[in-house]
Amino acid sequence: MARIGILGLARSGRAAAKLALRQGNDVYASDAGDTPELRVAADEISRAGGHAEVGGHSLDRLSGCDLVVLSPGVPPTAMVLADHRVATVPRISELEFAWRALRSPVIAITGTNGKSTTTAWTAHLLRRAGFDAPAAGNIGLALSEVALRAAPPDWVVVEASSFQLADIDTFAPRIGVVTNLSPDHLDRYPTVAAYYADKARLFEHAEVGSTWVLNAEDEAVCTLPGEANGARLFFRVNTGAPAGEQGGFVSPDGWLTIRPAARDEFRLVPASELRVPGRHNQGNALAAALCALTAGADPAAVAAGLRTFTGLEHRLEHVAELAGVTWINDSKATNVDSTLVALRSMDRPTVLLLGGRHKGEAYRRLVPELVRTVSSVLAYGEAAALIAADLGGVVPVEQLGSDFEAVIERAGEVARAGDAVLLAPACSSFDMFESYEERGRVFKERVLREVARG
Repeated sequence: MARIGILGLARSGRAAAKLALRQGNDVYASDAGDTPELRVAADEISRAGGHAEVGGHSLDRLSGCDLVVLSPGVPPTAMVLADHRVATVPRISELEFAWRALRSPVIAITGTNGKSTTTAWTAHLLRRAGFDAPAAGNIGLALSEVALRAAPPDWVVVEASSFQLADIDTFAPRIGVVTNLSPDHLDRYPTVAAYYADKARLFEHAEVGSTWVLNAEDEAVCTLPGEANGARLFFRVNTGAPAGEQGGFVSPDGWLTIRPAARDEFRLVPASELRVPGRHNQGNALAAALCALTAGADPAAVAAGLRTFTGLEHRLEHVAELAGVTWINDSKATNVDSTLVALRSMDRPTVLLLGGRHKGEAYRRLVPELVRTVSSVLAYGEAAALIAADLGGVVPVEQLGSDFEAVIERAGEVARAGDAVLLAPACSSFDMFESYEERGRVFKERVLREVARG
């Protein structure tokens, strides 16, 4: 029997604790927070035979563990990890812990932006082709929950964040994807290079039979695998594919096209028939299709799945039309690059809601798209002053506080018929909300209340 410590009692930590208990381990789980939801999780673990507490950590218990499992929300800078009694205990991510118990092949998807959409789309394509293929990892369903299943699925499609990859040891996906790379999480990483280095751990246990699906139009992505074993498939949407390149591209007449190794290229669907907007989503579609086809899906099923995927909540999600104004929820845009992607998809004057907790990026990178499409910026939360300093004088910027309801109300006052209001904050949500999902839900609920009033 091993002594396993679990840090974090949200969904991933709770599932990891249950998995560790099922394996016959002595489990201690704790969380620095203290909410009703965390107390419920602690009670569940205690009733199952473990030891659990909220509101802090027992350093004595953790120092006596053989292994510590980190939930994705626990930063490497957490004080509990720096304590000398805990620092010497081997630690792994929940992703790695679940992987060791998993009996299914894995498709792992990482990158700065587009991970969740590509993960969900890949799982959708595989299910359309008749496979049991849950989407798990950073997308919501903990990988430990999949490992607990009595019957292993055919494939597991895993969204893998840099934080999860930072603490792997043996994790080796059969198929891996890197959607794109740009500076992010500079509030938790000392440099961009350190952030990219954790992403590169995806390739650490590459085998000859591995397949890597890479964004050909992102130089950092193409160099990330280095000399790792495995085949490489490339996807591109803005440039033509050179002769002999295996992968996928958008043809001159707008079709998503696949060029495999051992057969002639074939067309899947016109890009115009995808139900999620934006050129970036054509790249996500190609990456998902390459994964599904590599996993054995029939091309006809893949084509059907490309046509029927409707996107994810909080990703360029159309909320409502109200008095001629379109309200769009892109709360998942938690960095400058993802906000740029959202702005590039806009085709009308836009009131942009920017704000939250600053992540170390300069907002001036938004300027070209702001000039093109944004009529005004409403800056709110902890980052409001920084946003106003970076963007003032470029477009009208109004600095607001941390009352999110007031921010939404002001957006309704500023917007005119024919405009769009876009929540694409370029910041994390943690100054005002527990997650970007909560931020997006509050935004939608407020807008839909106004719609209901007529």
